[in-house]
Amino acid sequence: MSWLCCCLLLVGCSSSPSVPIDGDRIRIGTTAEVKTLDPADAYELSSTIAIYNLGDRLYRYQAGTTQIEPQLATALPQISADGLTYTIPLRQDVTFQDGTPFDAEAMAFSLRRFIENKGRPSFLLSSLVESVAATGQYELTIQLQQPFAPFTALLTFPGLCAVSPQAYKIGEGKFKPKTFVGTGPYQIAEYGTDLIRLQPFDGYWGTPPANSGIDLQRFSSKANLYNAFRTQAVDVAYQSLDTDQIHSLEELASEEGLQVFQTESPVITYLVVNVRQPPLDRLEVRQAIATAIDRQLLDERVFYGEAEPLYSLLPTTFETYKPAFQTRYGDGNSDKAKELLRQAGYSPENPLTVEIWYSSDSASGRLGVTVLKAAIDRDLDGIMTIEPRAVEATTAYGFLDRGVYPMFMLSWYADFFDADNYIKPFIDCEEGTPEAGCTAGESQYHGSFYYNDRANELIEQQRVTRNPQERAEIFAELQDIVAEDVPFIPLWQAKEYAFAQSDISGIELSATQQILPFWPIERK
Repeated sequence: MSWLCCCLLLVGCSSSPSVPIDGDRIRIGTTAEVKTLDPADAYELSSTIAIYNLGDRLYRYQAGTTQIEPQLATALPQISADGLTYTIPLRQDVTFQDGTPFDAEAMAFSLRRFIENKGRPSFLLSSLVESVAATGQYELTIQLQQPFAPFTALLTFPGLCAVSPQAYKIGEGKFKPKTFVGTGPYQIAEYGTDLIRLQPFDGYWGTPPANSGIDLQRFSSKANLYNAFRTQAVDVAYQSLDTDQIHSLEELASEEGLQVFQTESPVITYLVVNVRQPPLDRLEVRQAIATAIDRQLLDERVFYGEAEPLYSLLPTTFETYKPAFQTRYGDGNSDKAKELLRQAGYSPENPLTVEIWYSSDSASGRLGVTVLKAAIDRDLDGIMTIEPRAVEATTAYGFLDRGVYPMFMLSWYADFFDADNYIKPFIDCEEGTPEAGCTAGESQYHGSFYYNDRANELIEQQRVTRNPQERAEIFAELQDIVAEDVPFIPLWQAKEYAFAQSDISGIELSATQQILPFWPIERK
């Protein structure tokens, strides 16, 4: 999806009739801010969380699993032999929140609008879809430009929800950021700068919410959110608290009757390595850095053991995850790192000095680079030193693809839960050579400039291969290639946290999407 420096969830400046507070309403506290409620233009995590709870998609993940199930569809797609045509049967008992009936024409309208309004996430479909059409009152047919094996997984993206054709228009830039009219379990009742109130939709086709509404309260700082939760001013604290605050609440949980919920997050943190910039253009230098990194130490010092050391660009949640960096380099193998650096001509008298940049508003980035520097200073006998450098995120993203930074610590949250979305955006390259590196493509955009003919070939193969075992074998080889060539160095996989008061139940965190469903939450 994007490089993450913070997670956003709420915003607003319009109003609807006020909804009175009652005991069954759930107060969710956050520091996040929504940029838009228009699914055709929502591409930050905060907005997609809100839209996920307001709308329905064709498919979703079963709670607590990686299994896709129908939502507005009634079955998984029928896929043509050539992999280009997806035929999807739809529910017949659904109504939009403005009273408009839902059918295949409405779903086709919603997907075409997602493409043709050309919002930030529109490329997700525009680069793949040839046409979307209603081929029956409750039958949708999607024609692809080329086969794409994880297309059904892509259809779980929150922005690909149904919206009312009576409330929205198709046309480039025709967005409605401050309202939402869909088919989901909630509709907007009040929309303010620091408070959004959601009211259950009485005409919802599915299981109604277990609560009588949600109050999303935005706080100006993580400290304010922490204090509001401690004083029971909110029922649930979610998105986001600092590592120290999370650690504090975990320690206070049993004493104060607080509930702690955690799951593996789909967010990974890694180092981008600019393979065109000396001395990182030398393989033995990149391998030495990968060998020197102690992920267990990072987890302990940065996260109090609350993250997962990561040895691949794929999160551990995937069955195809292969700890290729652990197998090849281990963790903090200082003797091997020194040997590689000596082979490259470095010594205490001629040390390797490497800048590692990080986003200035990322606490974990700052601490992570600091811990890396201290460990390398301690263990590598002066053969290598790290120089931490900070820059504002917006500045960094404008210069990554220009090759300005030798190494950069970033985090990544994928658009949809498939291994393709953790490999292609990193190492795929459209134009380039092994000698010149990537001159146009994903790895150039990401700041690595890595080019590998075999990797490009494998990426294309897995995108058209529908056999799960064959795809798994392809991803295994791709993970080995990344570990061998070191254009990126995986560091850790985050854990997702939510905290609830003792009388709250129904918190369901997802390992497939960084989402908190609101409708199961209730007061005991």
